[in-house]
Amino acid sequence: MNNPIVLTDQLLHSLQQQIAVGDQRAFRQLFDHYAEKLTRFAYSILKNKEGATEIVDEVFVKIWKQRESITEIQHLTTYLYTATKNASLNFLSRKANEQITDSFDFINIQLQDEECPDQQMITSEIFKSIRAAVEELPPRCKMIFKLVREDGLKYQEVADILHISVNTVDAQMVIAVKKISEKVKGHFDFLPRLVTRRS
Repeated sequence: MNNPIVLTDQLLHSLQQQIAVGDQRAFRQLFDHYAEKLTRFAYSILKNKEGATEIVDEVFVKIWKQRESITEIQHLTTYLYTATKNASLNFLSRKANEQITDSFDFINIQLQDEECPDQQMITSEIFKSIRAAVEELPPRCKMIFKLVREDGLKYQEVADILHISVNTVDAQMVIAVKKISEKVKGHFDFLPRLVTRRS
C-alpha cells in the first residue's frame, strides 16, 4: 500500500527530465508512486471505482503524450491532483446519476495511550468510529482531511489543488478533527492524534 521510495523534489525533477526524453522506466516509477493516491482522490469525487481508475489512466496517458513539455511543470504533484480533479468533475457532468456504493479507506492514526490492555480490539473499534465520523463530514471538509491524512499532502499543496487558502485548509482540518474526536470520545477515554500540520 505504501510506496517504498520517497520522491524528493530532486528525484521528482530528475524523473521529469528522464520522462521528457522518453524514458519508460521513469514514467512507470512516476505512475507507481502516484496512481493509487490519485485514484483514491478521484474516487472521493466520483464515488465510482471504475471511473476513478479510468480518470487516472487518462491523466497519465496525457502526461506521456505531452512528455516533451513535462519539465515545464514546476509543481508536478499539484499538477497531477488538479488534472485529476478537473477530469473527475468533467466525468461527473457526464455521469450525473452515479450512486455512492463503497466505504472509506482506513485512516492511519497514532494512539496516545500505549498502556491500554486490549490494544488491538480498541484500535479496531477506534478505526470503525473514525471511519463513521469521516463519512459524516461535509464533502469539502472530508476531502481536505483525506488529502492531508491519507495522501500526506502539505496544506499549501491542498490549497493549490482546491483553489482555496491555506487558512481555509487549516480551518477545515480543525473542524474535521473536532467532529471526529467528539465521535471517538463518546466511546473511549482517550483520543488519537488525527492531525499534524504540514506547512
